[in-house]
Amino acid sequence: MNTIGIENNLDWQRIRHLFKLGMIASVMVLIGDMLLGWCVPDPALSGMEAYFSKYRTVSDARIFFSALLGLIGIPVEVLSYFGVYRLMADRSPRHAHAYRAGILGMLTFGALVHVICCAVPFYYNKLYALAPDDAVRSTVRFAAYFLLPATAVFLIFFFLTAIVQISAFAGGKTPYPKWCAVFSFLFGFAAIALVRGIGEYPLTNALSTGWISLGSFFMLGGLLLLSHKQEGK
Repeated sequence: MNTIGIENNLDWQRIRHLFKLGMIASVMVLIGDMLLGWCVPDPALSGMEAYFSKYRTVSDARIFFSALLGLIGIPVEVLSYFGVYRLMADRSPRHAHAYRAGILGMLTFGALVHVICCAVPFYYNKLYALAPDDAVRSTVRFAAYFLLPATAVFLIFFFLTAIVQISAFAGGKTPYPKWCAVFSFLFGFAAIALVRGIGEYPLTNALSTGWISLGSFFMLGGLLLLSHKQEGK
């Protein structure tokens, strides 16, 4: 009997459908992130001034579409994680409970954090045009008041979801081999390290901005590729 609110049978067709939908949403969000991150800082500046200077070349239209793609894509991307949830629900309700809580938290705060992230450079650009000397200080304050609290709450659910998933796969609580714990959206961290090591270029900065979606695409794609093999077992 299902006691955790969502059907927990291994409906592989539905699981694969969720993975495919999540991969499409991941690409959508990645495009939005790259629209925002395709820029380089002013090499003559340092610190926060250098960081924010890169957004002076980002148009209002790019910021708007970045926010819009994330606003639509992130909830779909996160909802696709219920395909992963189904993999652990039957064998480990404890993991499934915690994983569902993580998904719901990411669903609540993910798109919100993304939109505020887009609002910060927009705010900076407008303020820089009016009062360039005060732009960085006021933007940092704006981010501290609005972006930082939402991001802190989001990260709690983000890491909860990631840790529970790795634990479930590594502990044999899913139909997949234990080594499939490597299929985690935390892969995005490794992608950042690799990409950032290349240097400060528009493409590397853009890809770094979309690290979560890169990790999500890797995770869902890997599990999708192996799903037919595991269903046969």
